[in-house]
Amino acid sequence: MNLSKIPQLQHLDANNFFLLSGPCAIESEEMALRIAEKVVEITAKLEIPYVFKGSFKKANRSRIDSFTGIGDEKALKILRKVSETFNVPTVTDIHEVSDAAMAAEYVDVLQIPAFLVRQTDLVVAAAETGKVVNLKKGQFMSPESMKHAAMKVTDSGNEQVMITDRGTMFGYQDMIVDFRGIPTMRQYAPTVLDVTHSLQQPNQSSGVTGGRPDMIETIARAGIVNQVDGLFIETHFDPANAKSDGANMLDLKYLEGLLTRLVSIRKTINSFN
Repeated sequence: MNLSKIPQLQHLDANNFFLLSGPCAIESEEMALRIAEKVVEITAKLEIPYVFKGSFKKANRSRIDSFTGIGDEKALKILRKVSETFNVPTVTDIHEVSDAAMAAEYVDVLQIPAFLVRQTDLVVAAAETGKVVNLKKGQFMSPESMKHAAMKVTDSGNEQVMITDRGTMFGYQDMIVDFRGIPTMRQYAPTVLDVTHSLQQPNQSSGVTGGRPDMIETIARAGIVNQVDGLFIETHFDPANAKSDGANMLDLKYLEGLLTRLVSIRKTINSFN
């Protein structure tokens, strides 16, 4: 995959990692624009190629009363407005075959959730839109098995595919990141480390996923040291009141400091190559 194929992706000459970041779910236009404005400001300063992330709906919730979205078309139009306002590309999850063509009208990257990455029809539908496809590694899958998921995209005539590691299940209620998987998956496609989802603590008795946001910098630093191509970090200005995944998101006020330190580490790693 060639990152330059992502429309409006800037700072590609900076030899930096790229960033997919934003809220877990689109809650309103105001919140999306507020988050995007701040992240665009930070990434411009640090010369980090940036893709705004926001799910237009959340289909994979633990409880039936969990927040799933504000309406598909309404959320997708907000994603388009973010892109047009700040001249940045956008990425969103799709969950059903019919979502692919619909979402492709509004965003630049289609993301396949980890639970669904083995669903051939869904992956092929995303590939056939011609958009960049981001495949989340299933929590139940080995890094080596992601070769076949990536091949479903390329065999569908779309070379624009990347892989995102979001941790592996450790028992019932915890996730771990096996950093041996990064060089393995980089053989198949550019590889992203989903820092915040890797720190989830799913399957809680309350039906609301927990997390360890205090470990975000630890995991992110290790990813950069191990030469991951990109980072995925969900962020919100008020994680405690976010409607989805607030327990593992990064508070937006800490993002600039974190990225500044990660860029410094990246420059050091680059000097060894």
